[in-house]
Amino acid sequence: MKKVIGIISIVLFVLVALQSCAAGVGNALSNNKEASGSAGLFLSVCMLIAGIIAIISKYSKGMTITAIVFYLLAFVVGIANVGHFSDLQIWSIINLIFAGLLIFHLLKNKQLYNSSGKK
Repeated sequence: MKKVIGIISIVLFVLVALQSCAAGVGNALSNNKEASGSAGLFLSVCMLIAGIIAIISKYSKGMTITAIVFYLLAFVVGIANVGHFSDLQIWSIINLIFAGLLIFHLLKNKQLYNSSGKK
């Protein structure tokens, strides 16, 4: 499940980054003083980092928790800066869902992790 979430995150990074760049240009041209474009770009970078960490964290509980933190950080930044472009809210909720799925994965596989991080 972690690898699937990581791959989806990396693919969505490209989409969200391009969309956020366009939103940033739209914000600059309309001079509406919103930061949804920059927040979306930050959200996409956090999504990329969390996706990479989720892929490479085979049996490491600490790396999985780090990916969860990045997903939650992306959620908070995105949901706090939703402006005229409401698609940032959708990407924020997707990050929250990914964090919840990773937490579920940790709880479900709690017996697999020991102190050394191996099975």
